[in-house]
Amino acid sequence: MDNRDASPGPDREGRETWHRAQELLARMTPAEKAGQLTQLFYFPQTAAKGEAAVRSGEAGALLFVADPAETNRLQRIAVEETRLGIPLLFGFDVIHGFRTIFPVPLAMAASWDPDIIKRAQSIAAKEARAVGIHWAFAPMVDIARDPRWGRMIEGAGEDPFLGSAVAAAHVRGFQGDDPADADRVISGPKHFAGYGAAMGGRDYDEANISDSELWNVYLPPFEAAVKAGCGNIMAAYMDLNGIPATGNRWLLSEVLRNTWDFQGFVVSDANSVRDLETHGFARNQEDAATRALWAGIDMEMVFMDPAYTTLPQSLGDGQISEGVLDTSVLRILETKINMGLFENPYVDESRSTEVLEASPHREVAREAAERSMVLLRNEGNVLPLDDAQLASIALIGPFADDPREIIGPWSFDFRNDETVTILDGIRHRAGNGIDVRYAPGIRRAHRVFPSMFDAFPGQEPDRQPDFDDDGEFRKAIDLATSSDVAVVVLGEWQNMIGEDASRASMTLPGRQTELLQAVVETGTPVVLLLMNGRPLDITWANDRVPAILDIWYPGSQGGHAVANILFGDVAPGGKLPFTWPRSMNQVPLISSHTRSHQPEKQGERYWDEPSTPLFPFGYGLSYSPFAYRNIRITPDTIHSGTTATVSVEVTNTGARTADDVAQMYIHQRFGSASRPIRELKGFQRVTLEAGERRTVTFTLGPDQLRYWNAAVRDWVIDEAEFDLWIGSDSTASLQTTFSTAR
Repeated sequence: MDNRDASPGPDREGRETWHRAQELLARMTPAEKAGQLTQLFYFPQTAAKGEAAVRSGEAGALLFVADPAETNRLQRIAVEETRLGIPLLFGFDVIHGFRTIFPVPLAMAASWDPDIIKRAQSIAAKEARAVGIHWAFAPMVDIARDPRWGRMIEGAGEDPFLGSAVAAAHVRGFQGDDPADADRVISGPKHFAGYGAAMGGRDYDEANISDSELWNVYLPPFEAAVKAGCGNIMAAYMDLNGIPATGNRWLLSEVLRNTWDFQGFVVSDANSVRDLETHGFARNQEDAATRALWAGIDMEMVFMDPAYTTLPQSLGDGQISEGVLDTSVLRILETKINMGLFENPYVDESRSTEVLEASPHREVAREAAERSMVLLRNEGNVLPLDDAQLASIALIGPFADDPREIIGPWSFDFRNDETVTILDGIRHRAGNGIDVRYAPGIRRAHRVFPSMFDAFPGQEPDRQPDFDDDGEFRKAIDLATSSDVAVVVLGEWQNMIGEDASRASMTLPGRQTELLQAVVETGTPVVLLLMNGRPLDITWANDRVPAILDIWYPGSQGGHAVANILFGDVAPGGKLPFTWPRSMNQVPLISSHTRSHQPEKQGERYWDEPSTPLFPFGYGLSYSPFAYRNIRITPDTIHSGTTATVSVEVTNTGARTADDVAQMYIHQRFGSASRPIRELKGFQRVTLEAGERRTVTFTLGPDQLRYWNAAVRDWVIDEAEFDLWIGSDSTASLQTTFSTAR
């Protein structure tokens, strides 16, 4: 094996932190070095082994410790009872909130609002750090174009431009400007790289991605996260083009370190170093450890029995060099020094309760949920509801009064008594003047294969043994029949999406479609609320239900946010971060495909159903219409290294204040490669009062015009002519042209 040492680089060598880390490194044994490169899960069943590893210096990091008293106890063992007193790093899956739960990441992306994402994650960081957590395994920045993949819910959807903006906002929210800030945590973007392209949408399966797609689609959000200053990167589980990502030196060292100059540390995903043997890539666990370390994995995340315990033996046998080992150890030590953990290793336990119960955090959660919701349909202006004209509301569906479901997956430290359900929110907003009655209608559906998360405390789904199927169904229909409006809440149960939650179908699980059809047949006006983290098959509903609002999994304050949208206190302004297919048969379906033979028949590729989406990328209605006019680009020829300014007038032509997202798309007409028919290259969310007009501007330059050319294997900007559109979604019709020149 090539034992080339990774160079620290002149900038790193000149830092005081690096010299301090070097002095500590010189005192360490090989076993202590290997310990700093090991992170152990700290579950009840592994706690004794984890504590023993801390005492012996065989663990430099733990994860899934969320009790401040326990983090302090374990930290004291590391700092006060080990030879070198090196503090621990505590990590946790802070995906969309810690105690205050925000909308799931895909929903946050649907806000098209980097500022609210940044604010939300700064709160998540503050709450996590208050209990002793230093490091969030987030954001997930994998591009996802196959809704069968359950982890689509954790990312920003299909588009690399939107995904890059969202990734940077997450990182800046978690980390702030100072790594020693006691209210911030390290951000760990994941999973590097290509995990979202898993074959067939099956979690953990291999990904085979062309050079063009890898550089133009899947890598940009990671590069944006690195540019935003992320302190950590997590490697992916799967094979990427035949090489396990955890053992892929080209990916982890050549791209991440040499091309992007990433200065933080790289961690494996859970057990993925050990899995190099499972892949048939490594001969045994010793080989797996040396190959992962050499590839660029600085820290092994593992349940138990770390492969990295073999590193001292491999060092003695000459399988790895001391320089390779030391380079990774230095990265971990520098991280701990930069965070101020040597000076301030403990958390203030008395302050943690105050931070976790801060009411302003809940207000931001409500605002984030409101800004994330996407109005998909509103025929006849059913929404907003007019409370002056309503005497009764039937709230129907198994999700409407379930505090666990409304916060979605990847939530572990939530409190049910702090969660506002949809029933809670509507009743609070409606007051005593409207009779709000609730019926679940149907029992919960269950997975064919249980979720691995069902074993976590508070996560096991209720089997509802005493549920009266026929009686509850009739009750729901009777409520709908006797009410002025029926609000039906349907979707996927939270353990049906996320990790280990890929699906072969997009149908609504269980008897949900049957329930919706029966409610619609009553003739009562129906509003459908979708609780989801990927597109579902709602073709029937789109043809027959007048109002459909995608609320995603809106989090702790979701009930208040839903009520505010329904009654028009807030106008919906979210936009889809993916293309919504009519059925799974169309997958994958994206907005940025290239033009090929007979483009006029693009919508007829299938002879038995349209090839067009149910809703295009970037789509979302509001309670006011918007008009776009007077598009301009100055200059209309962009020379090498220069930029142009694009402007457009946006007018709220309706009668109420509302939001829209101005979206800019381009198409290169010709060049040295075929280019997508439309690529998102700019967006701005705007709030306009009734009748207000505003000029929105964008910058267009090299960063937006360059692309990776698979023929020359490099970034290029062609001399070419371009179309440019601006509007409310990817089907925008307001158009102009420009050209590029050397």
